[in-house]
Amino acid sequence: MLLGLAAATGVLLVVAFSPPFRQVRLVDRLAPYVHDSPAPSRLLGTATQPGMLTAARRVFGPVLVDGARHVDRLLGGRVAVRRRLDALGSDTTVEDLRVEQVVWGGLGLLGAAVVAAVGSAVAGSVNVLSVVLLCVGGLVGGVLGRDWWLTQQVQRREELLLAEFPVVAELLALAVTAGESPTAAIARVTRLSGGELARELNATLGRARAGVPLVEALQQLADRTSLDALARFVDGLVVAIERGTPLAEVLRAQAADVREAGKRQLLEAGGRKEIQMMVPVVFLVLPVTVLFALFPGLISIVSLAQ
Repeated sequence: MLLGLAAATGVLLVVAFSPPFRQVRLVDRLAPYVHDSPAPSRLLGTATQPGMLTAARRVFGPVLVDGARHVDRLLGGRVAVRRRLDALGSDTTVEDLRVEQVVWGGLGLLGAAVVAAVGSAVAGSVNVLSVVLLCVGGLVGGVLGRDWWLTQQVQRREELLLAEFPVVAELLALAVTAGESPTAAIARVTRLSGGELARELNATLGRARAGVPLVEALQQLADRTSLDALARFVDGLVVAIERGTPLAEVLRAQAADVREAGKRQLLEAGGRKEIQMMVPVVFLVLPVTVLFALFPGLISIVSLAQ
């Protein structure tokens, strides 16, 4: 029955997405007529290794695009997804993320189908409802798992930004105290240091050199992240650039505040870990200790009763 269902689904997909039945979009119709210049040679670009997403798009292009459109329509939240991608500092578009969600959902569906097949083979019977629920759970789990993984990536990057912020702020304060302008200080710090925050500042300088006003580029940096410390840092830089106010003491104070916040977070994490450590002590170590303490007395009572 499962093989017949898979074969029928495959035939329906082949027929539905074959050229005579597939709906041609207006963009695809106009694409051959709007290219005013030939594509550049691949020899002029850098060699890149094709990833899983690129290979999947080449093989299952129309299916992935339609699936990404359906996922985007069901989940929504394009603005929130775009904000998280910007906070991650990635060039991935929302459409690329939706395609990755479709791929993850397909892998989850495949894994659930394998688990269902193995379970059915071991049990010797097929429970259709369990198989369907397991496959649906694998599909939904894969789609939502990619979104959860994006959130985890953004949180880890923000933690790195916070960890690097005090050092970068003090280096900027030292450069400004030495007599350099804020722009020159940022250029020097990004040239001498590495990390996520240095790369963000370097990208900001790149946009400023490309023609965007430096104040606007810095404000874009603050808008891409949800960190209050980084937003205050950018506000201090903007005020110093626009009004020429002293910047060194402000940067040092911000670095001290972030260090204090980091210490508080460490204390809070230590308190949570201490509570978590009580779980194995109470539910594993303590019962074994009580058992060892009461076992000899229990044996004596049993022997006397006999």
